[in-house]
Amino acid sequence: MAPPSKYSPEFREEAVQIALRSSKTISEIARELELNPETLRGWVKKHQKQQEPAPDAELTVNERARLKELERRNRELEMENSFLKKCAAYFAKDPR
Repeated sequence: MAPPSKYSPEFREEAVQIALRSSKTISEIARELELNPETLRGWVKKHQKQQEPAPDAELTVNERARLKELERRNRELEMENSFLKKCAAYFAKDPR
């Protein structure tokens, strides 16, 4: 059995939040907090993995609306692209 951690859960969470919000590298932050960089890196990875949605999770109402809007915009851009290709082909013909 592993010995108890010398870092409290609150300290770990605060260190992870600092690492995620800061523009500094994990190594720099770990040095400032007097931690091993690999320890902090492990905490950050664990935090990010816990924050990922489950692969089979349902979409929220906002996510569904956003997806529908993006699909509509994608169709619109595909139609514009198709039209512009036809225009380019028409104007590329030699008039002579």
